[in-house]
Amino acid sequence: MATLEASVSPPVRPSTHVGTSTDGHAGDGESTWTIAQAAQATGVSVHTLRYYERAGLMREPVARAASSHRRYTASDIAWVSFLTRLRLTGMPIREMARYARLARAGAGTETDRLALLTEHRRRVLDRLHEEQRNLAAIDHKIAHYERILR
Repeated sequence: MATLEASVSPPVRPSTHVGTSTDGHAGDGESTWTIAQAAQATGVSVHTLRYYERAGLMREPVARAASSHRRYTASDIAWVSFLTRLRLTGMPIREMARYARLARAGAGTETDRLALLTEHRRRVLDRLHEEQRNLAAIDHKIAHYERILR
């Protein structure tokens, strides 16, 4: 996952957060994004970002500005991007929540996180192979009609 986090480059420009949030999550001068900017950067809706937070899917609490508005860090953006990939590949929310709990627990949970991701990968590959078989059947039928129409 570190590779994914390093590769995330949000398409929107962050603002510079001056001061600290109530939980100390975003420090002086750290680039942060508003919820609207985070939604644009991750490709999910503002509603989804709030849902991920309520459902316990965030790895760490989202910082708050003095105004109480959410302030997303680059790490938060990378995490949401990874959650989005898990969701788009069919991981159920309950498994995503389990993965987030394990990630929050930190060191000592790597074996469980690896097992969860390995099992998910197996399911994704199974679906991918099924899609490849379906595509082959479609290609066969297209070739049939192209022969007829020549």
